[in-house]
Amino acid sequence: MSRVVFLLLPGLHLLDLAGPAQVFSTAAGLGHRYQLSYVAQGGEVVSAQGLPLHADTSWPALTEDDLVLVPGSHVADPPRWPKLHAASAERLRAHHAAGGTVASVCSGADALGQAGLLRGRRCTTHHDLQDELARRHPAASVVRDVLFVEDDRIITSAGIASGIDLALHLVATRHGPGAAARVARGMVVYARRNGDDQQASAMLRHRSHLNDAVHRVQDLIDARFTEPLPLAALAAAAGCSERTLTRSFARATGLTPLRYQQVLRAERAEHLLSQGATVEAAAHAVGFADARMLRRLRSRT
Repeated sequence: MSRVVFLLLPGLHLLDLAGPAQVFSTAAGLGHRYQLSYVAQGGEVVSAQGLPLHADTSWPALTEDDLVLVPGSHVADPPRWPKLHAASAERLRAHHAAGGTVASVCSGADALGQAGLLRGRRCTTHHDLQDELARRHPAASVVRDVLFVEDDRIITSAGIASGIDLALHLVATRHGPGAAARVARGMVVYARRNGDDQQASAMLRHRSHLNDAVHRVQDLIDARFTEPLPLAALAAAAGCSERTLTRSFARATGLTPLRYQQVLRAERAEHLLSQGATVEAAAHAVGFADARMLRRLRSRT
């Protein structure tokens, strides 16, 4: 069981909270073990949209598998950022020091900065707040024009809806791209975006269509992309002939089913390589018999 703890600060934006909460709640409904908790520095927090929210003031016990996420708050002009209490800052530092992950949406990055977690690290925030975040935390490296940045289990994201991208990224990292695809489809978020490259993930880049049969096949490939998937089995899942599936799949996604599976494998392998895996190990992990096909795919891109 992984716990996701949301630290609610005054004036928080509802979507900064609700977007990631919905992702992890949907993931839990699909069988992934998540428990959501909400804490605040006072008993009640009024959102930027005027909705009062009640949260616990005592923190649950945390393990390294848990996530603490700070949604962003409305920042007035001139900037007045919500103040992080010393006890909350210590909680964030202790969780990260114990091996846990700490994340933020929008101006929530400043809370991480107040806790000392941005020092010497790359981070981001809403484009309107980047200059001010850099001024407030000069030891941080503020990355501009990206959706989210991950640096040593500190993950910061840009404004509002990018919290959904961040949360889907975490689901994909922990449970694989198929799990994130199912969560995104359940939320009707077919165009999940990556962080640094500002492009759609391979698993959902080709989801902006309305062909339900093709969506079913994509769900199957997403969930089992490391396995051999004969075209006949995919056509049976779609309830059509192999020729019809190939034609419909290409019309909807621009790829054949095999090419779509290869793209998923290549993207997952790139993630493993970025985490320190060898090419051979990454190739085996994503379903290739050896590294030759992976090297060939990487050379094409």
